[in-house]
Amino acid sequence: MDDIRNYVKERYAQAIKNKSSCCGSGGCCCGTTGASGIPSMTRGNYDGATLEKTPEQMADQSFGCGNPFTEARIHPGETVLDLGSGAGLDLFLASEMTGPYGKVIGLDMTDEMLATAAENLKGIENVSLVKGYIEEMPVESNSVDVIISNCVINLSPDKGKVLKEAFRVLRPGGRFCVSDTVFLRPVTERAVKNLAAWSGCISGALRETEYAEKMREEGFEEVEVRRTKVYSFPDAMAAMAFPELSGEERNEINGSLASAIIMGKKPL
Repeated sequence: MDDIRNYVKERYAQAIKNKSSCCGSGGCCCGTTGASGIPSMTRGNYDGATLEKTPEQMADQSFGCGNPFTEARIHPGETVLDLGSGAGLDLFLASEMTGPYGKVIGLDMTDEMLATAAENLKGIENVSLVKGYIEEMPVESNSVDVIISNCVINLSPDKGKVLKEAFRVLRPGGRFCVSDTVFLRPVTERAVKNLAAWSGCISGALRETEYAEKMREEGFEEVEVRRTKVYSFPDAMAAMAFPELSGEERNEINGSLASAIIMGKKPL
């Protein structure tokens, strides 16, 4: 587990130092644009009106693959926990939704991300930043109304432990609403490795049915995995993006990967 954590830390630290929304091979949610024609995972997740409210650099520092706020339905006065909060874009948006009587907690394991978020969120009083692991959350039990996250849980080597911890810290009736990558069908290890080279938010992704099963195993109710973007890799584009794959392997990955909103509730 430590090896994976250290690798992810290094890649995300390098990404934020480079002030780039794509940290290269195997690093974070990015994807490619340009000659391949395959869209980036980070782009188009938030509409222009939403991003207009945020400091300009935050959008460029986001490594997410979706928008957890579409279904989180955060109310004023609630306590929100962001798992893998990064440079602070989702913390900023959540802070506006909870208002002055709410509380937003950003949990991240990377010093560089926490430092960047602290600078980006300077002067926002209802946000606090905490260093720690999502498998071992330094958060009180039954203290959080809503958990959000944006393309982070797939990076964890122990997703069952993450979900167990999420269930623990949520209050009865609390909501879990995250954006993450999922596989829609089985793919070969060789195909997974090639997709991982395109975006680091791939190699740890679960099948959508497996994600839902793990949620229920930890006690969540009203579980739903809702696809938001399915990534197409037409053969001509895939041949440029993944030249080492055969035609059959390229066909295998076309439409096999998606971003999704994963939701569940802790019973009352």
